[in-house]
Amino acid sequence: MDSEGGASIAGQLRRDLGRLTPNERRVAHRLLADYPMAGLDTAARFGEAAGVSAPTVLRMIAKLGFASYGAFQDRLKAELAAQRETPLTKGGTRPDGDPLDAFALAAIANLRATAENVPREEFDATVRLIADRRRPLHLLGGRFTDAIAAYMAAHLRVLRPQVQHIEGQPAAWFDRLLDIGKQDVIILFDIRRYSDDLLVFAERAARQGARIVLVTDQWLSPISKVARHVLPAHVPAPSVWDSSAGLLLIVEALTAAVVAEQGGTARDRLEALERLRRGD
Repeated sequence: MDSEGGASIAGQLRRDLGRLTPNERRVAHRLLADYPMAGLDTAARFGEAAGVSAPTVLRMIAKLGFASYGAFQDRLKAELAAQRETPLTKGGTRPDGDPLDAFALAAIANLRATAENVPREEFDATVRLIADRRRPLHLLGGRFTDAIAAYMAAHLRVLRPQVQHIEGQPAAWFDRLLDIGKQDVIILFDIRRYSDDLLVFAERAARQGARIVLVTDQWLSPISKVARHVLPAHVPAPSVWDSSAGLLLIVEALTAAVVAEQGGTARDRLEALERLRRGD
């Protein structure tokens, strides 16, 4: 599975943790806690840091489909290089054939890969958090993805109370932390090049007990280390920028699932809104 077309190793681990033995899960958690650098050490040192033997490390990576530790590390290095790509290094040369068809095919491939690789347990848990009207909900994204955060917030405000899109300069975000605690849910959007400001905000919110949901790319934002739930979208495109089609798929699927989860409550709220619009 290549670094562009499939799930990252971190994504595979989050999706398949249930298939691992307790000791193998210790290896997985160590890697996720210091991703990808922990896996770039020797197998012996990696195992020592996780509190297991080197053979346990090798068994874990074999379950991920790697024939050798060297192949595992090559994949990690490829992911690290992909994470660090910028619009300048991505190029943006004109694709062969019709450019609209080329982009559409890339977007369709991203949608399929996103649907295949989002862990269903993570998705379902996120739906339950969003549908819980007792939990204040805050949404925020990066330079380009904040528009998607605003889009999701606009839909969720119709379905439930206490939905806030965090706006303004990063320095103003921290004012929100004054009122954020263990009941709050924060949905963050972050894809490469990852936002240092979002990471700092996520870390501080997590320390206050907030539940962090991260919507990210297949290489996983550093925010994944503090997120309770991680939903990876696939984003590569024949462009200097990545595609947001997979991110929108996750947002719209979550919103639809929240409506189903809330049942009559959502319908009552929609009917109340229609009465307000008619002036009844």
